[in-house]
Amino acid sequence: MQIAIIADIHNNEVNLKKVLDFCVQNLIEKIICCGDLATQETLDFFCDNFSGEIFYVFGNMDNGQFSNFRFDSNDSVNGTQYKNAKVFKTYGEIQMDGKEIAFIHFPREAKELAESGKYDFVFYGHTHKPWVSYAEASEDQRKKKCTMLNPGNVTGDFYPPTFATWETENDKFELIRIHDFK
Repeated sequence: MQIAIIADIHNNEVNLKKVLDFCVQNLIEKIICCGDLATQETLDFFCDNFSGEIFYVFGNMDNGQFSNFRFDSNDSVNGTQYKNAKVFKTYGEIQMDGKEIAFIHFPREAKELAESGKYDFVFYGHTHKPWVSYAEASEDQRKKKCTMLNPGNVTGDFYPPTFATWETENDKFELIRIHDFK
């Protein structure tokens, strides 16, 4: 299965539409969004222009913008359903192809999740800079190497606009530059 990983859209619906068109053309059925859509309208645009599953966690630009969302105390486990998106307040965790995945907006918290030993992959945003690194569980946790990935940013602030794709069968990641395709 191929999945897209995006972050930091900041209401840039033009670039988001390019990402969604790429996903449709490349038969990508799921998107993990690591925060900062920035408004309810952008989430609606996202859901209305992508028919697959969306997993979305709030970023710092999202807090206060989504007042109609109600989360319970297990928001990172259950999330809340909105159209075709499962929305998480702090961080999300899902399982795909037998792999444990967490996604969050902030890098420091991403590292803590990666070092917990619970996850195979942790995806995050916030810095706008595409990056891959690895973390190992701390000694009191079970040993597990975790891949951490930041897909960059869709909006194009500070760095060129990018997102990542992930082929779950062979764990191959690819960084896609949004302006390299039409």
